Amino acid sequence: MPQQSFAALRHPGYRAYFIGSALAMMADSIEHVISYWIIFQKFHSPALGGFAVLSHWLPFLFFSVYSGALADRLDPRRIIQLGMLLFMAASLGWGLLFLTGSLEMWHAAALLVVHGFAGVLWAPAAQLLIHDIVGEKHLHSAIRLIATGRYLGLLLGPAVGGLILLAMGPARGILFNMLIYLPLILWLWKAPYGGRKPAPASRGFAELLPMIRAAAQSRVIVSMTLLAGGASLLVGNAYQAQMPEFARDLGHGNADFTYSMLLAADAAGALVAGLVLEARGLLPPHARTAFLLAMLWCLAIGSFAAATSYPLALALLFIAGFFELSFNAMAQTLVQVHAPSEVRGRIIGLFAMASLGLRAFSGVTVGLGGSLIGIHWSLAASAAALLALTMTLFSLTLRSAR
Repeated sequence: MPQQSFAALRHPGYRAYFIGSALAMMADSIEHVISYWIIFQKFHSPALGGFAVLSHWLPFLFFSVYSGALADRLDPRRIIQLGMLLFMAASLGWGLLFLTGSLEMWHAAALLVVHGFAGVLWAPAAQLLIHDIVGEKHLHSAIRLIATGRYLGLLLGPAVGGLILLAMGPARGILFNMLIYLPLILWLWKAPYGGRKPAPASRGFAELLPMIRAAAQSRVIVSMTLLAGGASLLVGNAYQAQMPEFARDLGHGNADFTYSMLLAADAAGALVAGLVLEARGLLPPHARTAFLLAMLWCLAIGSFAAATSYPLALALLFIAGFFELSFNAMAQTLVQVHAPSEVRGRIIGLFAMASLGLRAFSGVTVGLGGSLIGIHWSLAASAAALLALTMTLFSLTLRSAR
């Protein structure tokens, strides 16, 4: 029986959360546009640029599970609001320091860390909240739409951020950007979802033991978490940082529209995937389907690495974005559905640790490997390794099911 189109949006509460969340994702992207520009103009430091990547992903690696435990014990609405306030604090810091001309490198590093912790507070609590809003029946639709909103923010953020930068300048622009977080903060204040009963005080590491036991007993949770972690570690989004070299080798090495198209192609593919799949209610969540979609993503990324034609490379990136959103949203849904309610936040945090935190090291597999054997061979080899891992996990999952 076909699924309803845009099923999660039939919930009034989810519609409000989706709009507020999409705005916050766009504000996050805008802050990256402006703050990275400030960093470049002030310091011209590649090392600080590398630190910006690590400070964004490493908090997910080290603290996602603990953030999920907080969401289990406390009200996820308040945790999300705290994350939004940290985003706003980072924007306020950038704006004031740039207005006064007192920005130093250690200030920039501290603000980047604050921004990273804001994200790790937001992610697990947000997934737990949308589960409360829509329930399991429409959970896949809700997760897929949230992922679509994230890619919409990635596409709109640079455009809107560029306009704000031109109209207001970097300092006033990033201060204005703080206002975009407010709709979500205000809606969460009275939203009738996500409340939690008072829980016992945290028992430290012992509090994570029920999560470990629950995850180990579910082959779906284990296989989907390993799939997401492998994709994050071996490929992630590291090829985006190498896009200037790909563009040059494809004959479009100038900073013009053709280069921007390469940067935006996979985000556009993901956005189209979310809209098309939701409009038709296609691809209900199933572990086998997630594995097959991940394999197709590997093939698309590997083919992009080998492409010598610009139109073909553009099409392959678009296809890769389509498959990436499809399998990631499906894996996230399957993990949440199979997670026991009492440890759901911690298991969501475990998944976030794998799917987001391990991206910090994809620059090693793709970037450092590229310095040794060339970026095309490096990305192709990483995609091939991920394809082999995915096929192995798929085979083991089928054997376990039998």
